[in-house]
Amino acid sequence: MSSGGRIPEDNLPHIEGDAAVAGAMAADSDWGETGEDDDMDFELADSESEENEYHDIEEQLEDSEGDNDDGQFHDASESNATGGLEIEVSINPDADDDEGSIGSVRVMQAAGATQPVQVTRAQILDLLGHAGLRRILAQHRAGHNEGPQDDEDDSEDGDLTYGYGGMLGRRRRRPKGARSDFPPVPNPEGQRLMMNTGTFGNNESYQDILRKRKKRMARRLMSRELGIPGHETGRENCLIAQDLIPSSKADLIVHYNSRCYSGQFSDDGNFFFSCAQDFKVRMYDTSNPYDWKYYKTVVYPFGQWTITDATLSPDNKYLAYSSIRSNVCLAATDPMDDSEPWMLDFSSISNSRPPQRGWGGSHFGIWSIRFSGDGREIVAGTSDHSVYVFDLDTNKSILKIEGHADDVNAVCFGDVSSPHILYSGSDDTLIKVWDRRSMGDSREAGVFMGHTEGLTYVDSKGDGRYVLSNGKDQSMKLWDLRKMMSTEQSAGIDPGRYTSNFDYRFMTFSDDDYKAHPHDCSLVTYRGHSVLKTLIRCHFSPSGSTNSRYVYSGSEDGKVHIYNLDATLAGTVDVNDATRNSRPRDPSLYTSAYEIDDRGSRGSWKTCVRDASWHPNAPVIAATSWNGYGMSTGTCTVHTWNDGGDDDDSGISAGRRVNHELRDDPNLYARREADTSMRSRLRSHFSRRRDVDNGDDDGDDSA
Repeated sequence: MSSGGRIPEDNLPHIEGDAAVAGAMAADSDWGETGEDDDMDFELADSESEENEYHDIEEQLEDSEGDNDDGQFHDASESNATGGLEIEVSINPDADDDEGSIGSVRVMQAAGATQPVQVTRAQILDLLGHAGLRRILAQHRAGHNEGPQDDEDDSEDGDLTYGYGGMLGRRRRRPKGARSDFPPVPNPEGQRLMMNTGTFGNNESYQDILRKRKKRMARRLMSRELGIPGHETGRENCLIAQDLIPSSKADLIVHYNSRCYSGQFSDDGNFFFSCAQDFKVRMYDTSNPYDWKYYKTVVYPFGQWTITDATLSPDNKYLAYSSIRSNVCLAATDPMDDSEPWMLDFSSISNSRPPQRGWGGSHFGIWSIRFSGDGREIVAGTSDHSVYVFDLDTNKSILKIEGHADDVNAVCFGDVSSPHILYSGSDDTLIKVWDRRSMGDSREAGVFMGHTEGLTYVDSKGDGRYVLSNGKDQSMKLWDLRKMMSTEQSAGIDPGRYTSNFDYRFMTFSDDDYKAHPHDCSLVTYRGHSVLKTLIRCHFSPSGSTNSRYVYSGSEDGKVHIYNLDATLAGTVDVNDATRNSRPRDPSLYTSAYEIDDRGSRGSWKTCVRDASWHPNAPVIAATSWNGYGMSTGTCTVHTWNDGGDDDDSGISAGRRVNHELRDDPNLYARREADTSMRSRLRSHFSRRRDVDNGDDDGDDSA
């Protein structure tokens, strides 16, 4: 050990007759025995690595103090086996580094006889880690610690600092993740929103906050039934509802042979639809959210790549769904109606020149569609950087807004009671607000600026005020219409200066890539989920089943992330764990695998939750995902609240496995067979071995 790392002899107090240390060393550490703990072996060490030359002694002291619970050091009062022992510690500053020992310990018996024992540096540090010695060293340090202090501005590589008693060691490095430009968690603005009772859920009474513990369901029900003051029925019901977060265990796993892109409950919870890459939309009766029934399936004829989005009319009678074409299909949801869907041509806009149609009769694709609150219009975001509004009465587009510089990936109406306010989110990183009552100059009413990469989804709370968005910068943001940036302000800012054009489909995004937008006007930023591979969606939690307490998003890591309004994580639904290996491998589906591993087209089991929907009246979440081996297939999983039942199980058990018509499929439970190529290789291997053995036998006989 170099001179810079030695412990000066005059800085270490002389310890003799400390009964507490003597009792600890003799009774609990068994210094005279070996084999129980490699760190307490008293044979002379041969050598030590260069890594330990400048070991962080302060960190070692903290670690060894934390070992008290493991029984290495105790007070003498805990044991009477060492009443006649005294200990003397001496440090040899001139000891050779390669000897592995920097001092000695003399264990003196009551009769006065001494027995020197050679100890290693690690054992000295273990001894110094005793709580009693640390108090002595802390007092002794006051008069000797005159070395340089820890400075955050020092370089990270090899800066030295003085620790206990002037002992020299390496300065601890600052954690890489400790950056000041990350959004604060918990977010003060989000906390303020949570305190406004009614808008985003209710809060506990002052008594509950003072106790700092969460009430269980049984106590809430008892307080409500007994009529205890402060636990009125209406308020207590809201508090009960907002605490019922569904678990990761899947009650039902609906398997599809193609990837699922979206799925949503109707506003009344009686209907659910899921869209898959096979251009089919399946509909289910969910009037009983715990007992689904298959409804019907509709098809998008001549679709391109996948069904990109779907939306239900407010009366649940019609379903509109789109593909990467300018046509939207409109189908009746009545299971007795088996007629072909109507084709709505969004390119047929009044007072415009005839569209220049491209391949397949479509000159642009539609990424997002939404019904208006009155069910008379459909708004669409398209690949030609525009927003279209289609009128169902006239059967043509009545408005085209060319207001973005890139694809419009998400659109929605701002208020369920009015079709005038529109939101559009684009790959140009902007969310624009459009007021159809004042568009004489074809300019937006305002802009939400804060994302540094393209938008993947926009969801309105439906109150004409709050908006939620997901971005490829791996963040979700909450916006307030009253704090949007004016058109004049945004005109002087180039959003292209703050984006890297990150390709979310194939690239990865780390914390080092995150950069805060200098003109961010959002209220709260939520981070922790992954917006990769596809246009992952986010939503406000419903008022009926959650009291509007949360916001949530799908994620590329196979989970549904549920956040409180203050950006703290309220819970997760792990779809990947719930569905892992829930169907056997199917080599016929490997060609559609999204992720290819180094073994060829057969990928490992992977889940990407693209969309999730919270039932409006029950603690149930339905997650639609890319799922399976290489994410070549899809699932819709149903997760319910079970009062912490997952915590009682050793693992998450798979739920009932069904096909797209909710029928039990024995093939989904079939035991996974060995890979054909592997079996052929094994067969050929044993065949060669047999031929070799036969050849050896023949050779021996001929000899």
